[in-house]
Amino acid sequence: MNRILIAEDEARIASFVEKGLRANGFVTAVVGDGIGAYDLACAGGFDLLILDIGLPLSDGFTVLRRLREAMVSIPVIILTARDSVSDTVAGLEGGADDYIAKPFAFEELLARVRLRLRADRTPEVTVLRVSDLSLDLRTRRAYVGARAVDLSTREFALAEIFCRHPDQVLTREQLLSHVWGFDFDPGSNVVDVYVRYLRRKIGAERIETVRGTGYRMRIA
Repeated sequence: MNRILIAEDEARIASFVEKGLRANGFVTAVVGDGIGAYDLACAGGFDLLILDIGLPLSDGFTVLRRLREAMVSIPVIILTARDSVSDTVAGLEGGADDYIAKPFAFEELLARVRLRLRADRTPEVTVLRVSDLSLDLRTRRAYVGARAVDLSTREFALAEIFCRHPDQVLTREQLLSHVWGFDFDPGSNVVDVYVRYLRRKIGAERIETVRGTGYRMRIA
């Protein structure tokens, strides 16, 4: 099932797009500013980004440029009220895969989403491995070597994002957004609590604390 990140600060449009995509079988998430859009797209777990240009904090062109500079290859469809030729060219040359101007028919957006997902289709990864830790994404089972490890739904999701980004520092905000969603209190210590749970089950040495930033899964 494809996961789509919608970066749109107009609540009415975001709701319209999200409801339409969910009705067509997609899993969606919405973020309302450019910094959040960049962080979530970098964190992984999404198959496509619908990106508004006029985002607060960091505009869509900046988000797109930073993503491509960071070698994040997620397909991007720009969704914007700017429909001039120069803006269209700037978006496509900046690394966007498609461009659609507001107002738009949802059927057109849906067709473009499906087209980009087909074009980006790669063999599905079903098992993630980091050293002797493996996660079976189909059965939702975890193993350390040959030993099965019983993980809760949250623990598995946390382990998954670490395994998708081994040796990469992930901030607490990125982990909160991926595992608990966008409405979770950013001041909560729930990430630290669940990292402790996970360490007890898969080995404390695997997850390194990066002081003042977040956590990193070490590659043995």
